[in-house]
Amino acid sequence: MTNQPPRLATARRVVVKIGSALLVDPERAAPREVWLGGVADDIAALRAAGTEVVLVSSGAIALARHSLGLPQRALRLEEKQAAAAVGQIRLAQAWSAVLSERGLTAAQLLLTPDDTEDRRRYLNARATLDTLLGLGCVPVINENDTVATTEIRFGDNDRLAARVAQMIDADQLILLSDIDGLYTADPRTDPDAAHIPVVETLTAEIDAMGGAPPPGYSSGGMRTKLVAAHIATGSGCAMAIALGKREHPLAALRDGARCTWFLPGADSRSARKRWIAGGLTAAGEITVDAGAERALAQGGSLLAVGVVGVTGEFERGDLVLVVSRDGQELGRGLCGYAADEARRIAGRRSEEFEVILGWHGRDELIHRDDLVLL
Repeated sequence: MTNQPPRLATARRVVVKIGSALLVDPERAAPREVWLGGVADDIAALRAAGTEVVLVSSGAIALARHSLGLPQRALRLEEKQAAAAVGQIRLAQAWSAVLSERGLTAAQLLLTPDDTEDRRRYLNARATLDTLLGLGCVPVINENDTVATTEIRFGDNDRLAARVAQMIDADQLILLSDIDGLYTADPRTDPDAAHIPVVETLTAEIDAMGGAPPPGYSSGGMRTKLVAAHIATGSGCAMAIALGKREHPLAALRDGARCTWFLPGADSRSARKRWIAGGLTAAGEITVDAGAERALAQGGSLLAVGVVGVTGEFERGDLVLVVSRDGQELGRGLCGYAADEARRIAGRRSEEFEVILGWHGRDELIHRDDLVLL
């Protein structure tokens, strides 16, 4: 164990996951206004301190269930899709209203697994989120249940939140729950269950503490949170399971409330680099000059100004080889532009992109986070 877990107050970019049981009053089938206002206060305070916040919020289906007369049983797929179509509007309105009262602008994104697993769509979603955060917005994300199928869906927002944290390179993921962290056993049934304040490494023993999904959880309980922990910590992101029932849960966490922190793996960045290096087939090659070669060796991104040749046919987000003038492979990475676009901007500075392409994407041809040197 470590004596120095992460601190929310020092976070640069945070993803906060909120479940239906926290947000929706089941008797009224409406948002818990007081609680929601407290969370919005916390978000405003984080933003004022310079922390960017992304919300992954459940609640759409729960908000629509009563008004549509849907029974209190497991819904069929088409019933879930219908409820989501109605509830997503209500959920977005609730967040928009409460955030705007505090001078913040909410933005809604609905994602499916394809948006995080397919590289092109992943890059598109990441670019949208980066832009929204740069504009001062608070993105509110949910799974797009109106189009998701039983076979192709996240199924729980814990895992979706971890994928979003991975996507935007967040340094902390906060799962607000009905429990204040991980215990050695279920504290509701075992009086000897001990709270675990910090998990340095996810082991089989830790995974076993997730147990079977207990009754009363909105989706999966501790098991899905541990799955999320594997995703987040493997991407270099710390994760906390914290009690969400109190009126100002993020402020409480910031001030040291009891929770469980999962620390990021020491080699998490290299793990992702190994995936890029060995897990994909290159669709083309980009030849660079000596200046670009030196910049890459010093840890920089690949800029178009240092490119002298582009071969192959590839789309944005595809894997390409980076080679020197003499044909030596220097590395490989995920290109931020399609092949024809890369050819047009090769040798040019980023401020010229809009004139050449008619639009301006990212400044880097391959960002250093998407690049592996050999």
